[in-house]
Amino acid sequence: MMRVLIADDEELTRTGLHALLSREPDIDVVGGAADGAEVLVMAAELKPDLVLMDVRMPEVDGIEATRRLRGTPDAPKVVVITTFENDEYVYDALLAGASGFLLKRSRSAEIAHALRLVASGDTLLFPDAVRRLAAARPVAVRADGPPLTARETDVLRLMAAGLSNGDIAARLYVTVETVKTHVGNVLMKLGADNRTQAVVFAYENGVVVPGER
Repeated sequence: MMRVLIADDEELTRTGLHALLSREPDIDVVGGAADGAEVLVMAAELKPDLVLMDVRMPEVDGIEATRRLRGTPDAPKVVVITTFENDEYVYDALLAGASGFLLKRSRSAEIAHALRLVASGDTLLFPDAVRRLAAARPVAVRADGPPLTARETDVLRLMAAGLSNGDIAARLYVTVETVKTHVGNVLMKLGADNRTQAVVFAYENGVVVPGER
């Protein structure tokens, strides 16, 4: 059972997401927070597996809350939920350690599926948004580490296309565990903290070309 904490300063949104996700047999919504400060307190108390986080909240916003959460032991994964795909706050949240983002207009089945993907170790990356992130917010990763193998480069390109581990495995005719190993090697060699940073590096350094399929 996946334990989910919802964070949004609009009570109607929290209530709606709670109602939608509570219908899923494998999701347990353990609470709802109205701002980032409350998220931190509730996460420490309730130990969720994942936080569905709005970025625009009073007091402590979702970006800072994500940064603090990801710095704690046994940190929950964070999925940002936002109204607009090109929300500037989303980029900061990704760099702060969020595992991806969803649009508030997404259908309940899409949200539930996305949360399951992240809980299993995947990342939700929208290629267009990450390209803009790469152009606007360079990140510091190692450029002098061990070179990526041809297969690791293939995996990085597919990560940049927004594919899940399962989709990458199917595309490359390997197991999901093999893909996870390749992803771990990519992060280690690039000195990247997360998949988002690795994908930004791919765009910045021409490993992935905008518009490439």
